[in-house]
Amino acid sequence: MDIETKIDLIKRPPTEEILVEEELRELLETNEHPQHYQGFEISGLLHLGNFIISGFKINDFIKAGVKCQAYLADWHSFINNKFGGDWNKILIAAKYYEEAFKFFCPGVKIVIGSDLYHNNDEYWKRIMRFSKHMTLKRTLRCMTIMGRNENEKLDLSQYFYPPMQAVDVKEIGADMPHGGMDQRKAHVLAREIFPKMGWKKPVAVHHHLLMGIAEPMKLTSKDKLEQVIASKMSKSKPWTAIFIHDTEEEIKKKLQKAWCPEKQTEMNPVLEIVKHVIFHEKKTFEIERDTKFGGSMTFNNYEKLEKSYRKGEIHPKDLKDNVAREISDIIDPLRKHFKKKSELLKVFKDVEITR
Repeated sequence: MDIETKIDLIKRPPTEEILVEEELRELLETNEHPQHYQGFEISGLLHLGNFIISGFKINDFIKAGVKCQAYLADWHSFINNKFGGDWNKILIAAKYYEEAFKFFCPGVKIVIGSDLYHNNDEYWKRIMRFSKHMTLKRTLRCMTIMGRNENEKLDLSQYFYPPMQAVDVKEIGADMPHGGMDQRKAHVLAREIFPKMGWKKPVAVHHHLLMGIAEPMKLTSKDKLEQVIASKMSKSKPWTAIFIHDTEEEIKKKLQKAWCPEKQTEMNPVLEIVKHVIFHEKKTFEIERDTKFGGSMTFNNYEKLEKSYRKGEIHPKDLKDNVAREISDIIDPLRKHFKKKSELLKVFKDVEITR
């Protein structure tokens, strides 16, 4: 595969940012199969935002000849109080994540944090050396990568999270760390400090954060990214998330309550699903509706759909009902797969999922 085709696959939506594209080109010119990784905290059930969007992008990387790794970060999950800090439950839940990635992203390598760090004195030396280049203030600015902010009361272990995530890039051997836009600060930190350590600066790729289906958060900050992060689909707010196990009827009920103002296209979560999920998988999207409401409409790209919605030619209910049908179809193979693997879901029963 030629380099231009590889770059097109890597840049393909849901990619939003590459730091930086010129360096990506140089990397591909010197390394036919660079190393990639995306890290995942282990907590609740997987949904469109944290799994499907990530899986789409990982599959694009694999097609481009990149060696992809899904890093199941049990240490980070423990530090961030997932499963109430019960490490045994975290490791059990990791089996579910591993199964999902192996099914949805054939060819991805699974890396477990505990395996990476076990008897690894060099890793902890690197953490100390790396941290010598950070101030507490700089660390606090990175706390959004773990869903926290600098005004929260944090325990000491949580301050180790940013340098650990940055050094993971070096430890895993990743040329291309990848994550949602909410992970940008960790990758910028790595790019800033790696040259001071004599390490090669990584090329970071960030994909779009899918909104939750509730009304977006209103923040006093003018930073649009902060609003996007605050409004993202979250397993800790299950009413905002469409899980890969939801039935079509459950999806339809959730979407009936979704925030989807008539004629409004900006920060509209239902339209976001069409743009970043449905049109990623399908070439057309059909709005099926009664002839008395104008009959069915077929769109071969998102831009035409958005224009039609803005003009009021599509009612929110019609949009929601048809999105439910298409999303159910997309996740159906996963839903069926886990019906045969139901034992992997037992650990999530009666567990409160925290951010």
